[in-house]
Amino acid sequence: MALIRLAFTCGRQITPKDVPSIRRFGRMSQLLDNVLDVDIDGHGKFKYILINVQDNVNKASKKIVRGYARAQWHADIFDEVEEQIKKYAGLKAKCVGGGRIEHDPDEKTIKVYGYSQGFGKADHQVSVELLKKKYPAYNITWSDEGY
Repeated sequence: MALIRLAFTCGRQITPKDVPSIRRFGRMSQLLDNVLDVDIDGHGKFKYILINVQDNVNKASKKIVRGYARAQWHADIFDEVEEQIKKYAGLKAKCVGGGRIEHDPDEKTIKVYGYSQGFGKADHQVSVELLKKKYPAYNITWSDEGY
């Protein structure tokens, strides 16, 4: 009801036939909700990638950040994440770039920078926005400098 009242105050009228489509929009992201937005190591300097996860059934997508010190290459991270994503029928992952992260939990800082030789440079600003949601008390910065 609040949504309908809000729509009237904005000069739009919502009819009952519009309400199911609003509900469908809410269900559209349930499959994507199974995938964490951010999963990075708790400390250290390591490679990271930005991945677009597509729900092919509902044509919805979201970006996620993954970064692990155990990965020698950015592609190692993608291979691991792609296997996890495949467990959800209808989801597909595509790496859109990479870089490096320096995570210092004692200082509550995260620095995002650099690029991946295989995947190119991630949009660090997008990565930082996702990281800020998981680490709201942190000072999180990004730079195009460095490798």
